[in-house]
Amino acid sequence: MASESYNNSASNNSSLKERTVRGLFWGAMNSGLMQVLNAVFGMILARILDVEDYGLVGVIAIYSAIAQNLQESGFISALINRKDPTQRDFSSVFWFNITVGLCMYTLLWFLAPFIADYNHDDRLISLSRYAFISFVFGSFSIVPRAKLMKELKVKEQAIMSVAALLTSNIIGVIMAICGMKYWGIATQTIIYIGMVSILSWIFSRWRPSFTFSFKPIIEMFGFSCKLLVTYISSNLNRFAVEAIMGNFRSITKVMIGNYTNANKWNTMGNQTISGMIQSVAQPMFVQVGSDTGKLTQAFRKMLRFTSFVSFPLMFGFCMVAPEFIRCTVSEKWNDAVPLLQTLCIGGAFLPISTLYYSFIISRGKSGIYMWNVLSQSAIILLSLLLIQHYDPSLFGITGIHLITVIYSAINVLWVIVWHFFVWREIRLSYFHAIIDIMPFLLFSAATMAATYYLTLAIKSDIILLLARILLAAIIYVGILWLLRAKILRECIQYIKKKK
Repeated sequence: MASESYNNSASNNSSLKERTVRGLFWGAMNSGLMQVLNAVFGMILARILDVEDYGLVGVIAIYSAIAQNLQESGFISALINRKDPTQRDFSSVFWFNITVGLCMYTLLWFLAPFIADYNHDDRLISLSRYAFISFVFGSFSIVPRAKLMKELKVKEQAIMSVAALLTSNIIGVIMAICGMKYWGIATQTIIYIGMVSILSWIFSRWRPSFTFSFKPIIEMFGFSCKLLVTYISSNLNRFAVEAIMGNFRSITKVMIGNYTNANKWNTMGNQTISGMIQSVAQPMFVQVGSDTGKLTQAFRKMLRFTSFVSFPLMFGFCMVAPEFIRCTVSEKWNDAVPLLQTLCIGGAFLPISTLYYSFIISRGKSGIYMWNVLSQSAIILLSLLLIQHYDPSLFGITGIHLITVIYSAINVLWVIVWHFFVWREIRLSYFHAIIDIMPFLLFSAATMAATYYLTLAIKSDIILLLARILLAAIIYVGILWLLRAKILRECIQYIKKKK
């Protein structure tokens, strides 16, 4: 009996490991392909549209994001954490989300004139009412997406995301070419969310029943409401510059447009890794269980993998930002370069934060997650308010550039705060976390510095861009290969196995 129990445990561990690795593989494929497609279509749109068009859509993004948080209400994570959820649980959440989504759209329809008045632009009345349709469509996909994530069906999520992205971007580009400008950007979001909703129903094969009970809503709400507050705070962080500085008369729509575009490219980079980690981390940690030794081993391995990928990608993006912007979206976006470079430094640490808070959520500690993000949001918002009357002559940089420096520094330092709460759960020391993170950080920084100086003589932007990407990849992989880095060899072995 003991032998049989041991064999079953070993089989379960092997199955979970295989599903986790497969999830990471498809998560990487999904995130990578998504960001490549976003980049390609982003280049096309950036050449067609004006900087002000991005600024106009950027100032309303925060309202749509918060409304989406309210209609989702943290129930995706709550359903993932819930053991053996029933059809009644799923159906109750489904009908609740749709009701909240419709109520939020109605409320924001009437608030549209106030949003336009706050940002001193009457065009925002009709634009915001149109753009907000997206989160009504999104309310239909919450439960199907939760089922796909809970079952670690990352391949299906990848297929539906790529299909939705292709369709929405093609329509957006056509509208931009036809002169509809910022309407095309808004339509992209609506089509994308609508397509994800339809495909999530197809892949999950889940259908709601006409039953509703407040009992599962109330049982999960203690957990999910903290996530709701957290998600809203995270979006305040993400869109704070566009939303708050849209009211500063010293900050023009062109400046906000440069920031919005720089932040878009930065987000594409760090979301390539964060999306991959987020697709498997929480459900994987939930399935590992409460064994501290196994949790510590799993967390440290994920931490090394995240650092192995995140630092070279984001530091490399920072290095090639000038020629990347000139080659892809033209020199009219040159003012976005220093903003992008600064954001990339902070963006290198965001996937690590994603891993940390995914672990915290998997342990059911949504309250810790909430207060941590709330504190971070408060500091960032306070920094924005203090910068309102900033004089550029003090440091020789614009107000928006200074706030990106502060924003990035806070994101870097907040990893220390996240680690404290992980230490409380599994007693993983700061020393061991630094051992896992620091080699990849230092090797990445050294690689980019060497690549930068070795390619200074190249004058052509396109040749310089390609040469730096290729040389940096060779140097980074070469260093890790010579040092016999285990994480690199495991990745190579898995790729060979897939072939």
